Amino acid sequence: MSTYILMRMLESAPSRYDRGIRLLTLGRLNKAYDRLTSLIKQGQKVLDIGCGTGALTIRAALRGAEVKGIDINPQMLEIAKKRLNEANLAQNVKLCEMGVAELGSEEPESYDIVMSGLCFSELSEGEINYAVKEMKRILKSGGLLLIADEVVPKSRLKRVINCLVRLPLVAITYILTQTTTRAVRNLPEELRREGFTVESLRLSKMGNFMEMVAKKPEEMTK
Repeated sequence: MSTYILMRMLESAPSRYDRGIRLLTLGRLNKAYDRLTSLIKQGQKVLDIGCGTGALTIRAALRGAEVKGIDINPQMLEIAKKRLNEANLAQNVKLCEMGVAELGSEEPESYDIVMSGLCFSELSEGEINYAVKEMKRILKSGGLLLIADEVVPKSRLKRVINCLVRLPLVAITYILTQTTTRAVRNLPEELRREGFTVESLRLSKMGNFMEMVAKKPEEMTK
């Protein structure tokens, strides 16, 4: 089932978002987030792109990181802020209403880690290209990208099955949110073209969900 499409449906009611994601993903997304954020070390500077209600942001803050979470949905940010306050983590986190188009305002080589959960599948191809270039610019040498998102399966059979599952959900999503969905294509290849090293890549059995760790090489200073 398409986690991203169901996520978009839930975004029309942010207060139900977390409960719905836990139910609809059967814990898959939470496990992916736990694995990815286990790489974060105390004192590191972390940027969470498309932070939503703060699932990744909170995990990073719990590991002692200094986190900036960005999202274009103010309602989601309000929920993230509330969750951070309840966990006594607000002092370690800065939340900003902004999107990938504004990444150019970030200082070069200012983050140890950039992470993103179910965000790239909301972006156009041009936005993804821009985001990848900006992530390279703002990451320190040796910095990590932590990404969990929907992807297009490589197998033709799996693409057909995935498409059949997605089509009715796409229609429902558009009716509810007036948005379309774009499972990510060839993101690992895009990162490699920009000079990143893909350290690990984990795919779901259907090949439609990706969990990836990529690294900016030490010698890449720009």
